[in-house]
Amino acid sequence: LRIWYSSRSCKTGRLIMLDLIILILILLLTYGTGSYLEKKHFKNIQQREIALIRKPIISFGAKKWTTNKKIKKIELVTGEVVISGDYFKNFVASLKNFFGGRLTPFESIMDRARREAILRMREKAKYANIIVNVRIESVMLSDLYNPQSIPQCAIIAYGTAVTYEKEQ
Repeated sequence: LRIWYSSRSCKTGRLIMLDLIILILILLLTYGTGSYLEKKHFKNIQQREIALIRKPIISFGAKKWTTNKKIKKIELVTGEVVISGDYFKNFVASLKNFFGGRLTPFESIMDRARREAILRMREKAKYANIIVNVRIESVMLSDLYNPQSIPQCAIIAYGTAVTYEKEQ
């Protein structure tokens, strides 16, 4: 009976070790791919922000906006985005949530989503001279009934695009 028990515990120990190795490999793989894709997305955002550096100008805090120029067109423009984290960020955030502290893995997701939503709004209004009264709304999406679900961030940026008539 002792021989059977010791051989069985040895097999169980090997299985546990194999499970840990697989978990570590999956975490390393998701960390590598997630980091690569996030850096690639940040680089793309930065290039698009540079391309739109002065087209159109954005005003976030205008309660009242006046102009002396003749207005050709006024239109509501929006930019929406939903971005999800990877399993590694979710794993790190769950550890930080357990011990307490800032959830920095999700801060980069929120930053990417916010910048992407603003860019999409600006790209829709390339023709405009200015976008006034810009607002940003956000919500974290997750499945409350499934604790294993990956949180997602949905952000919408919206404002009023104003195009002036060309001066003669």
